[in-house]
Amino acid sequence: MEYIYSAMVLYSAGKDITENAVAGILKAAGVDADAAKIKALIASLEGVDIKEAIASASVMAAAPAAAAGAPAAAAAPAAAAAEEPKEEAVSEEEAAAGLSALFG
Repeated sequence: MEYIYSAMVLYSAGKDITENAVAGILKAAGVDADAAKIKALIASLEGVDIKEAIASASVMAAAPAAAAGAPAAAAAPAAAAAEEPKEEAVSEEEAAAGLSALFG
């Protein structure tokens, strides 16, 4: 999560989201940064309009259905724990779509 937060801090400050900038924020926060994770974050953000992603996530968060989903969300960790973790290949486009959903 700290990798995503560092990108959000840079975006909010109007700075370029680069590997060096993300690494600098993580270092300042006392996080032992993983260069591969930073590279993956930067690659997945390429072409993502963060402002649009935040706006669309805000609209989804305000939906009345979100309140109805709260009881189901409590059951989700138990169901996830029962499943075995699977490694799946994720395309760059899927990763970017997933990350854009986090900026909300």
